[in-house]
Amino acid sequence: MGIAMKSGKKLVLILLVIGILLFSGCAGEQPKEAPKETPKPAETPKPAETPKPTPTPEKVYVIGVTDKVTDMDTANAYDFFTWEVMNNVMGGLYRYKPGTTELEPYLAESYEVQENGKVYIFHLRKDLKFADGTPCTAQDVVRSIKRVMEIAGDPSWLVTDFVEDVTAVDDYTVKFTLTKPIAYFLSLTATPPYFPVHPNYKPNEIDSDQTAGGVGPYKITKWVRDQELILEANPYFFGEKPKTPKIIIRFYQDATTLRLAIEKGEIDIAWRTLTPVDIESLKANKNLNVKEVPGAFIRYLVLNGNESTEYPTKDVNVRRGIAAAIDRNDLNQRVFLGTMEPLYSLVPKGMWSYKAVFQEYGDGNIELAKEYLAQAGYNENNKLKLELWWTPTHYGDTEKDLAQVVKEQLEATGVIEVELKSAEWSTYVDYARKSAMMASFFGWYPDYIDPDDYTTPFLKSGANSWLGYPYSNAEMDELLEKAAIASTQDERTKYYEQIQDKLKEDAPIIPLLQGKLTIVTKKDVKGVVLDPTMLFRYYLLK
Repeated sequence: MGIAMKSGKKLVLILLVIGILLFSGCAGEQPKEAPKETPKPAETPKPAETPKPTPTPEKVYVIGVTDKVTDMDTANAYDFFTWEVMNNVMGGLYRYKPGTTELEPYLAESYEVQENGKVYIFHLRKDLKFADGTPCTAQDVVRSIKRVMEIAGDPSWLVTDFVEDVTAVDDYTVKFTLTKPIAYFLSLTATPPYFPVHPNYKPNEIDSDQTAGGVGPYKITKWVRDQELILEANPYFFGEKPKTPKIIIRFYQDATTLRLAIEKGEIDIAWRTLTPVDIESLKANKNLNVKEVPGAFIRYLVLNGNESTEYPTKDVNVRRGIAAAIDRNDLNQRVFLGTMEPLYSLVPKGMWSYKAVFQEYGDGNIELAKEYLAQAGYNENNKLKLELWWTPTHYGDTEKDLAQVVKEQLEATGVIEVELKSAEWSTYVDYARKSAMMASFFGWYPDYIDPDDYTTPFLKSGANSWLGYPYSNAEMDELLEKAAIASTQDERTKYYEQIQDKLKEDAPIIPLLQGKLTIVTKKDVKGVVLDPTMLFRYYLLK
């Protein structure tokens, strides 16, 4: 304890001395002035930032259809809606100028004809690219067309019946050597079998789900079969960019759901196919526009006369009896509410060479029908049993009614019993290819604007493979050949009139009705351009 006391006193003394020294030093020294800061130059005021514009939402149109896509492959697709899609994501050497039936250059800049019409030489644009930036050259055109020829799918006749060979002279020149001069060959080059497709397509087999496309204003970015198809502007397209950069196509089960979708605003456009009742109702909707498409659309009944089958429709008198029993005026009024018109040939009314040959059978001529059927061995005690096929959505909800009314008309003879059968479009098309349907309803939209397009695909041996070869006749083949190569329209008309006479005589296909298509849009939708080709060009929408 004593040691601690001493230590504490010493510590106090030391601290006292230090405190005195510190105090005296602070008191005797004058405080130093704080150094003056060098004044900073005045800052230049920053300009006010320009407010960033609010990004404009990407323009999108949604199109609703009851239709279906079959094959995304030009080597096998042969239905109108699929061709419509192809005309928006691909293109040919020539095309129909929108709003007209006039052909204009497209992938080709020009062409020349040699050897009296047997050789066509096309000069390609030099800026053609597929949707991924891959250049498209003459070699791609040749590869794609030869691929169609080798695969030999439904539309291959559009090439094989006319083209003997196709070669690339250089990267930008394509040479066609034809089997014979063809008056309308330029029109053929505007159809999908002549479209160049991306190298990703399988070389020697059908590539049904391929979405690589060709050279067109849009590219496919999404496809869920029978549900949704999304198209976006092709950044490498050589021409004018689509006015609407994104198109969504939604597939609906039937016309009722399609109508509800346009009424509720879920879609911007309702296209193919609404019922006549729906169309009349929608015309009264002040928020919608209803526009009719010029009509080169025909409906017909195929009676399968394929010799390899056991169908009673192989007998020409059976076919003639059916032709006489059908009443077109009744069909138009009861099923289509007067929106169609009776058709008496496969060549549509208003097209040069049209001849109303089936008027000779009459409409609903029961007595004449019974006479023909009697010649085939059928009567009230031995009735003709006919399977009549229809498809529920491809041609709209009226198809069931069409089948029912035709059944009633045929059974009114007292000599025919009709069994109705149906299948969805993809199955229906497959059945047709296999010649698995005795009698079936179809419709036709033009591939190219010429009477040949309404005769050769149905009546020429081999060209009608897509219908299961229901008809083949050497005399008809010869007439079609002569009509195709005749050099003047007057001469061609003479042959097409003979073709229609032969069509009436053999009655393998019964023309029914000709009509218009109708498109319904919201009021703000602009750029709908429709013409006799009946193709809907999405890239013109704005």
